Parts: sequence; C-alpha cells; structure tokens
Amino acid sequence: MFNKNVRLLLQGDSMMNEKLHETAKKLFRSEYEKLTKHEKHIAHHISKRTPISENVIQEYFEKLTLDQKMADKVASFGGSWAFIIIFVIVLAIWIILNSFILIRLGSKSFDPYPYIFLNLVLSMIAAIQAPIIMMSQNRQAYKDRLRAEHDYEVNLKAELEVIGLHEKIDLLSQEQWKELISIQEEQLNLLSRLVKDVEKNKQNNN
Repeated sequence: MFNKNVRLLLQGDSMMNEKLHETAKKLFRSEYEKLTKHEKHIAHHISKRTPISENVIQEYFEKLTLDQKMADKVASFGGSWAFIIIFVIVLAIWIILNSFILIRLGSKSFDPYPYIFLNLVLSMIAAIQAPIIMMSQNRQAYKDRLRAEHDYEVNLKAELEVIGLHEKIDLLSQEQWKELISIQEEQLNLLSRLVKDVEKNKQNNN
C-alpha cells in the first residue's frame, strides 16, 4: 500500500512537471528552467488553475517585528500635523517660560536666550528621529516593490489567460468553419447526385 502511494505521488509530480514545461513553452515560448522567478510563479498558478491574487502587504505586516512596528509608528507620528502642533506648543511654552514668566517672577531661567539647552534637545531629537524615519522609508520602499511585483504577476497572468482564451476561440472558429465547409460539400454532392438522377429519369422517359 505504501509503495503504491509513493508511485502515485511520483506519477503526480512527473505529470505536474510535464504540465509546467508545456505551459512554459506555450505561454512564454521558452524552457521552464530559463524563466524568471515571477514567470515560474505564474506558470505554477496557471498549471494548477489557482488564483494568484493575495494581500502581500498584510502578509508583510504579519512578519514585522515589534521594533519595526514601533519605528513605523514613530515615523508616522513624526510626519503628522499632531506632532507639528505639539512641537510648536512646546517650543512656545519653553521660550515664553524662559524669556518672560520666570524673569518676572524673579526666578532664574533654566535655559536663557539663546536657548542652548533647547538647541541641544532639538539636535538629540533630530539625531534619533532621522534614522528611524529612514528605516521606515526603506520598509515603505520594500512594500511598494512587493506591491509592484505582485501587480506585475497578476497583470501578466491575466494577459496570458486572455491570450489563451483567444487562441481557444480561434481554434473553435476554425473547426466550425471546417465543419461548415464539409457540410456544404456534402450538400453540393447531394445536389449534383439529385441533378444526375433527374437527368437520367428524363432520358429514360424519352
């Protein structure tokens, strides 16, 4: 029983390989081994008659680590109006507090003009934020490339399927024309026989 199952599996694999090679020759006019990664992927789906559309971005998000998700959130917040408004409010409070309020209260300001400590804080924020934003941009570029590659595969598969349908329709129309021509030839033969029979009958009557 085990040997029979193994033989069936091997036969199925060999048939699948033959189908893949036939699909490659028919659609890509090339050997299967010479196809690109995307073309092989498309050939597999066409041979198995399975859909190629999938949510590649959702799968990519599921594979992200915790630090990558946090970096994306930081970059998203850093490029929002909420961050700009909060940042402007903090700067305004800092400047007003050190330039007016503390001086009027008779206290010593902790960061007097030209706000050296504020410049240090802003420089540190920029130094930390810049690489985080760059990492997020790299992931965004990778997501765009994934989406573009997937769109290319879907479009190419659809185009190949349409070409295959056109070829099938052309074959069907050719076969139908052949059948019509053969039917017309048979009708003409029947008519010619009828004409000959009619002429013979006339001759016999005379």
